[in-house]
Amino acid sequence: MPITVAALYRFARFAAPAALRAPLLALCEAQSIKGTLLLAAEGINGTIAGSADGIARVLDHIRTLPGCVDIEVKYSEAATMPFGRMKVRLKREIVSMGQPDIDPLASVGTYVAPQDWNALIADPDVIVIDTRNDYEVAIGTFPRAINPQTRTFREFPGWFRQERERLLGTGKAPKVAMFCTGGIRCEKSTAFLKAEGVDQVYHLQGGILRYLEDVPPDQSLWQGECFVFDERVALGPELALGTSALCRTCGGAIAAGESCPACRDLAGG
Repeated sequence: MPITVAALYRFARFAAPAALRAPLLALCEAQSIKGTLLLAAEGINGTIAGSADGIARVLDHIRTLPGCVDIEVKYSEAATMPFGRMKVRLKREIVSMGQPDIDPLASVGTYVAPQDWNALIADPDVIVIDTRNDYEVAIGTFPRAINPQTRTFREFPGWFRQERERLLGTGKAPKVAMFCTGGIRCEKSTAFLKAEGVDQVYHLQGGILRYLEDVPPDQSLWQGECFVFDERVALGPELALGTSALCRTCGGAIAAGESCPACRDLAGG
């Protein structure tokens, strides 16, 4: 029977995230769920895998947490368990941007449903930015998307501030559309751009995973595969297992059967 995989996140206000950890971990272990969940004062984020019933029980519990009744969840399947164990970790941020004043609950960009995304990014006047890391962008992205070439999400604010004038010009700022794997990084990125004074900011609701699930392959503008942070490595249209493999040295995705070009370059090969 296939393993159910649930990628989830929710920006919420947790007054005491440490108090939430033990009950959540105990429930996951009782249901033989594996994966990683992050808890912080700003909410919850992570991916878990197990039986459909076990996943449902864990999500029922998470929905009882403050502000989590409408938590964003993306489902997919795996032939085998994609995680080795269950971890529930306490963090300063559920996605690390290093900008403590950014609050997606206070101000965020406009959500764009997957069915409406194609029309937005097809507009030549819209600036499209991929907020993921360089090794993720390398195996798949949307047409015209700008690659910030970041190694971590914490580099994104510095990249934007450095490139802002080149990207947006000096007059009225154009529309900016951003996307990421599951929605959490582009949601925080739009909050950041709003704080930087950019008004017309949009992001793909549910991220690439929701787009691949909801948009038929013959209508999809997605090119390549979507990197995921588990043993499946990458997913394709309709969330089917991709063909990419994982470089065990750097953690990046590589074509199946090939050596990693990044590691080869670092070694002078």
